[in-house]
Order: sequence, then structure tokens, then C-alpha cells
Amino acid sequence: MSTTNLSVLSIDGLLERLESRSKLHAGYPYNLAFDSHRILPLLKYTLNNLGDAYVEGNYGINTKDFEREIISFFADIYHLEKDDAWGYVTSCGTEGNLYGILMGRELYPDAILYGSADCHYSVVKAARMFRIPFVEIKSQIHGEIDYSSLYEALDKNRHKPAIINVNVGTTITGAVDDISKVVAILSELNISQFHIHVDGALGGMLIPYMEEATPLDFSRYPIGSIAVSGHKFIGSPVPCGIVLARKEKVQSFDIEYLGSTDTTITGSRNGLTPVILWDAIEQRKHLFKEEVLNCRKLAEYFWNKIAESRNFALINPFSTTVVFERPEKFIEKRWQLACYGKIAHIVVMQNHNQAILEQLLQELGVMNT
Repeated sequence: MSTTNLSVLSIDGLLERLESRSKLHAGYPYNLAFDSHRILPLLKYTLNNLGDAYVEGNYGINTKDFEREIISFFADIYHLEKDDAWGYVTSCGTEGNLYGILMGRELYPDAILYGSADCHYSVVKAARMFRIPFVEIKSQIHGEIDYSSLYEALDKNRHKPAIINVNVGTTITGAVDDISKVVAILSELNISQFHIHVDGALGGMLIPYMEEATPLDFSRYPIGSIAVSGHKFIGSPVPCGIVLARKEKVQSFDIEYLGSTDTTITGSRNGLTPVILWDAIEQRKHLFKEEVLNCRKLAEYFWNKIAESRNFALINPFSTTVVFERPEKFIEKRWQLACYGKIAHIVVMQNHNQAILEQLLQELGVMNT
């Protein structure tokens, strides 16, 4: 009986494939232009941020001090007083959404969760996981929540507390729900028991640097929590994110063997990602506005080229997502386009430039070679 080598995989082969696939990547909101070489020496340590980021705990091989600095940065750009700010670095935007929605359920056990038809699938997942009644609200044609439908749904259930998911950059069209309009509806209906969770996976890092946008401002609006992805705008070699919340709303449970409190979704938490995010923010925070405006400028350029050809094209305000007709399958696969029914989109990020976008436009048949 002959033996066969069951594995034909190799690290070199993987590196070659990843380099090739990273060159033509346009469909997902990931900043591939990051530089994390400074954190490579940390890979020899088991960095585990067990328990609450604000409680040092018994396990000393952690990066909780870096994690707290990350939360402080986000508290600053969202105008949440440092003394009232709490949060942690998550594994991804989905974990942030799960935490924010669970926080609302813990505050109001009999609440109803409201989210638009364009909300991220993790919002519906949270409703299933935590057994929260979910009411889907119609979206406008461009992906923003339909405010009259939200008003009607809340009015119908005004005797129940509300958990409201506000999208700041929907998955498909990049639409932004206007939090000021949501708050106005709650006020008009005299609903006092509510928790507003903001899903700001990508848009949460765009809005603070766009002057005409309704600000994500904890001091102005009764925001309860916000989730932002770290591997999207900021950029990271591994998925990660943050969740930020008002400290007074956070519930905790003492865990003796950790020497800390249980306030997070997971037990063990990646201690490397806070350093990755901290390093990226320290290097580029003074450039974030420029990066946002440049991505928006390139997105408008791409949108204009498609619109000039009289093909369908959509770009929402305060977004770098461009929606267009779904192309042939080989283009879809080659550029890793995100597709939904008859439409596709690209998300312009920091690793894109005009030359790359023109190459895609040529393959779409919009520009001549």
C-alpha cells in the first residue's frame, strides 16, 4: 500500500496567492494599505486581554493599557466624556453589534429590536441569539431607513422599550441613517425607555471627518453604544473592531480566578489587535481626514464615469461605496466584487488609486483602453 502526501499546501504558495488576490480587490471595505511591521516581534508572546479592559487582572501578559488608549481615541472623536466612556477591542464589527444589542436587552429585558431592511445580518443574528423580538423597518430605495415606517412601528409598540439599530454605512449601498431624525421620532412619541446602538463598521470612521454629516455625538444625542470595525478604514492584518458605550449602562460580573470582571462577549480576547490599532492610529491620525476625503473623491470619480456612460450608478452622501449593475462573472470573481441580485458594488479604500479604478472601468466596458 503506497502512502500519499495528503497536503499540497505551502506557506510560499499561500503568500503568492494572497499577493495576487490583494492586487485586484475592490468589493469589500478593507484598507489593505496598512503597515504593521512594527508589531511583528510581539508574535512570540501569548497576548490575552482577559476580562474587562479597565481591570488589570491576574494574567499579566496583556495589552490592556493600549486597549484603553484605543477606547479613549474613539471616545474623543464621538464626544463621550472620558469618565463616562467604556469599551473594548472586539474580534470584528459583528461582535460589537452583538455587544451593543445585548446591552440594550440587559437594560430592557422586554424590549423590541428595530432595524432597517438594509441592516447588517449580525443585527438579525443578535435578535435570534438573544431571543429579542425583531421588527424590520422598510428602507428607502438608496438604503437609508424609512423614517415614516420607523415612526409607525414605534407608535404601534410605544408601550414597549425599544432597541434601535442605526446604520452608519449600510453593507450594500453605504447609506447612513440620520440619528437626529431617529431621536426626534422617539421624542415625539414620548418613548423614554430605549437604547440606540450605532453600527458604524466603516462609516463610523468616515462621518467624524465629513463636515456636512450629522455627527456621531454622545454629548448631543442619547447614543447608548457604537461598534466600529478596525480592519476596515484603519486597517489591520486580522479582523478586529471596537465597541464604545456609556459606562453607567455597563453590567459586570466578578470572575475570581481572572481577578477581573466579565463585561465582554468572549472570554479570551486578542491582545495583539489593540497594539495594531494603536500603532496605526499613532502613525496616521493626523491623516485620517485627508484619507477620508481622498477616498470620497475617488469614489465620486468612479461613480461619475459610470453615470456618464448612462449605466446605473449610485453613491450615497457620506460614503465611499459605489453601486452599479452586476458585471460578468469573471469580472466579479477577478475583482472580488460584492454582489446582491442584479447589482454589485465597490468600496473605495486607501489602497485604491485612479489607475486601479480606471483598470476596473475598462474591464467593465466603461472606459476605452
